[in-house]
Amino acid sequence: MADVQIPGSKSITARALFLAAAADGVTTLVRPLRSDDSEGFAEGLVGLGYRVGRTPGAWQIDGRPQGPAAPEADIYCRDGATTSRFLPALVAAGHGTYRFDASPQMRRRPLAPLTRALRDLGVDLRHEEAEGHHPLSIQAAGVEGGDVTLDASESSQYLTALLLLGPLTRKGLRIHVTDLVSAPYVEITIAMMRAFGVEVHREGAVFVVPPGGYRATTYAVEPDASTASYFFAAAALTGGEVTVPGLGTGALQGDLAFVDVLRRMGARVETTADRTTVTGTGELRGLTVNMRDISDTMPTLAALAPFASGPVRIEDVANTRVKECDRLEACAENLRRLGVRVETGPDWIEIHPCPPGTAPAQGTDIKTYGDHRIVMSFAVTGLRTPGITFDDPGCVRKTFPGFHEAFAELSTELPR
Repeated sequence: MADVQIPGSKSITARALFLAAAADGVTTLVRPLRSDDSEGFAEGLVGLGYRVGRTPGAWQIDGRPQGPAAPEADIYCRDGATTSRFLPALVAAGHGTYRFDASPQMRRRPLAPLTRALRDLGVDLRHEEAEGHHPLSIQAAGVEGGDVTLDASESSQYLTALLLLGPLTRKGLRIHVTDLVSAPYVEITIAMMRAFGVEVHREGAVFVVPPGGYRATTYAVEPDASTASYFFAAAALTGGEVTVPGLGTGALQGDLAFVDVLRRMGARVETTADRTTVTGTGELRGLTVNMRDISDTMPTLAALAPFASGPVRIEDVANTRVKECDRLEACAENLRRLGVRVETGPDWIEIHPCPPGTAPAQGTDIKTYGDHRIVMSFAVTGLRTPGITFDDPGCVRKTFPGFHEAFAELSTELPR
């Protein structure tokens, strides 16, 4: 039995930083995630002229409803998708000249649906090199608001950026969404906006956001449910028991639904008001599962799949191809390196169990593509496959700098 302390949610920390910067007053964030992504977002705010005070257990942000204090700034977004997508929306509501760039990995990731919507709202935005990608520059003069159409089939972050912008516009926004992936992340955004004093209304595929701005508050960041998935999967694989405090029935994050997938495979799951426990039973059944809404946990299931009693087919995950890497193909390639039979399609992957009496190949080097989720997922495989190594183990600093130490400590408490 192990209690695992999971760092704060990356998704919630990024949204909270935007909301705090936009709110009227001083906001305190309790237990925010400290990682490369969140530090990059905070540094971006500082570069824009916001005051961000950071102590080990809490961050304080002086909000500026009128927009950035700096009349001009050049912001480097590192590898952070939320930084790269949310901060341009934040500055658009202010006044000044702002330039954004990002790492080569983030430069490859798409932005076009969001930047097209911002332009449709009258934002003077220019892509400096490849259209629809960083780097970009904005000549900000506030946003009037009104109706806008958005294709959110690649990423729910595009919709979140516009929702967060809505209260900062003069008239509010009516966002017509033509498609939406990872819908639970949008529910996180709406719940957090409510905590900062804004109520979003939904009329079918139209999201209605009123003007009027945000109120500062004290906001506690819950543990990261995507990160918790690796520890829950470890329990299901080994027959051990893992409890994550702070993730219970009231959790905002949709990725906690990953435990329902483990339950379908044979694990026991108990969720109370303030914690979730997964216990392995010695059985892992194959299954077919749609992971459109919890696609960040697709690699976790893929890495667990070779140990199931039957094939594991994961469907409706086309958006995983435009994450930090093409996660669907990265999982397939690494599983094949391990000797596992895998088939893929445009939006699905099917993984066949190892034949009776065999196991994934020992001593395999996992190709990470610099993606933190590939490393953390295949660490689960490593619990039953000795000698697994990673070509870039340090990329976990993006969301969980202490992951390897925490996972190694857990492995000593699990059945062997």
